[in-house]
Amino acid sequence: MGRLDGKVAVITGAASGIGRGTAIRFAGEGAAVVIADLNQDGGEAAVRDCKENGGRAVFQKADVSSEAEIKTLIARAIKEFGRLDIIYNNAGIGGAVGPLEQISVEDWDKSFAVLMRSVFLGMKHAVPELRKAGGGSIISTASVAGIRGFNGLHAYCAAKAGVVNLTRSAALEFAKDKIRVNCICPGGINTPILHRNQPGVKEAMEQWMAHGQPIQRAGHPEDIANMALFLASDDSNWVTGQAMVVDGGLTIGSGFFQTPDAPRQQTAIPPQGFVGPSFEK
Repeated sequence: MGRLDGKVAVITGAASGIGRGTAIRFAGEGAAVVIADLNQDGGEAAVRDCKENGGRAVFQKADVSSEAEIKTLIARAIKEFGRLDIIYNNAGIGGAVGPLEQISVEDWDKSFAVLMRSVFLGMKHAVPELRKAGGGSIISTASVAGIRGFNGLHAYCAAKAGVVNLTRSAALEFAKDKIRVNCICPGGINTPILHRNQPGVKEAMEQWMAHGQPIQRAGHPEDIANMALFLASDDSNWVTGQAMVVDGGLTIGSGFFQTPDAPRQQTAIPPQGFVGPSFEK
């Protein structure tokens, strides 16, 4: 018997990385999954992975910063599977990076549209269906960057801190409906958002991350999927309003970023500019 038997989940940003790993895990635990992403090829491949893992899944192309497309996404889950029990607001980008004084207002706003507004929209439009189902679980991807600062990641840090506190306020509002609201704060997870699928960078990131935190290996999507499964399942039915840190110990002591150039040497993220979806070059 799977831990999510009979449940229906929507996962955004599920064509790659943490979202894809979580979708596969949820499908293997009995959930029907709606995979949402802008990356159609990756999303359809993730559907195949879910089915190969014994679950049901469909792909819905969606821009998570658009209220109309979030409404359509939730409607697709109801049309395909008849109910909604879980939404995982996971989609993300690097957003505006670089010195604060050089970030444009346009790049700042684009960052918040994907990293923060999408979480609000996911919650807003999932809650009525979760309430109809008698309760459920809202999960969002925050970050350790939401609970500590990182130089050059001002928009990302601010938006992820917003996700953490929106989680808390929403948890207060929806507890009466038996809707639990939690977020996950990943540490260094080796996903396409960092290596951009560029040759050799993923392998370099593995080595760099292994030496930068107390548990000496890189984080992987499966590590976050394990926490998401706990929060989605009935095992966490007395857990709400929490920011669950899953970081290999990074926040208790880290060798990352000891020099200003360290991230630039290892990742494919530019030192300045705007970093969009991981499948875009």
